Amino acid sequence: MSDTAVKTPCIICVAITGSVPTKADNPAVPVSLSEQVESTHEAFEAGATIAHCHVRDDAGNPSSDPTRFANLKQGIETHCPGMIVQLSTGGRSGAGHARGGMLPLAPDMASLSVGSNNFPTRVYENPPDLIDWLASEMVKHDVKPEIEAFDLSHIFRAAVMYQNGQIKDVPYVQFVMGVKNAMPVDREVFDFYVHTIRRLLGDAPWCAAGIGANQIVVNEWSIAAGGHVRTGLEDNVRLNRDTLAPSNAALVARAVELCDAYKRPIATTAEARSILGLRKGVA
Repeated sequence: MSDTAVKTPCIICVAITGSVPTKADNPAVPVSLSEQVESTHEAFEAGATIAHCHVRDDAGNPSSDPTRFANLKQGIETHCPGMIVQLSTGGRSGAGHARGGMLPLAPDMASLSVGSNNFPTRVYENPPDLIDWLASEMVKHDVKPEIEAFDLSHIFRAAVMYQNGQIKDVPYVQFVMGVKNAMPVDREVFDFYVHTIRRLLGDAPWCAAGIGANQIVVNEWSIAAGGHVRTGLEDNVRLNRDTLAPSNAALVARAVELCDAYKRPIATTAEARSILGLRKGVA
C-alpha cells in the first residue's frame, strides 16, 4: 500500500436494509422506519459515514415510496448529524421512473446502476433510456450518483457519461462483487478494476462491496488498496458461518478493525464529504 493510500481516510458505507434480507434471515435486519433509524445511528457511532438506504412497505416488501424515503432521510439527518444519506434507485423495489421518485428529495447521493446484468434468479434490467433519465434527475436535483459497477463495462459506461456531462462531478464508482451469476470475488479482476479506474478517471475515489461471506474479503482488499468500503446487513447477515451479525454496527466495527490494521484513518463526515465533493451536511 502506498503512502498516499495509508494517509487517505477510509469512507465506510453501511447498507442497512436492502430489498432482500428479512428477519427470518437475521432478526437484526431493520425493516420499520424506527428500526432503520436506530440501526443507522448505531452504525454511525461505530464509524460509518454513508447510509445506503432502501425502504419497505408495511408488509416488509421493497418499496420506492418517496414519502417513506423522506421520513427515513429526515430521521437519519436528525439522529446522525452530517451523515451522508444515499438513497437507492435499485430495481427490486420499483420499475421505470418510479425508481427515481425519491430524487426530488435531494439526498446527498443516490445509487445508479449503468448497465444490466444477471442476478441469482432474474435479469437486473437497466435500459439505457432509464439510466439516462435517472442520471439527468440526479443532475437536476444536485444528487451525486454512486455508480454501482456489477461488470467491467459499467466502469467504462460511467467514464463516458462523465465525459458527456451526464455525471456532473468526478464519478464515485463502487465495485459490486460476489452476486451469484454476476462478477465473482476474484483478486485479479479486483486489481484490474482499480487499474481501470485509474486509467479512465485518474484519482477518482472508489469503493468496493462483497456479498455474503466475501464481504470481509473485499473490505480488506479495498482498504489495503486505498479505496473505500461498504458493509452492512443488506449484503451479508453473518459474522461467520456459525454466527449471525448482531447489528449493522457490528459489521461496521469489523471494517474499522481492518482500517486500524492497515493504518487507514476512518473518514469523518466532513472528510467524507470533502473526498466526494458533497455539500456540507445538516447539522
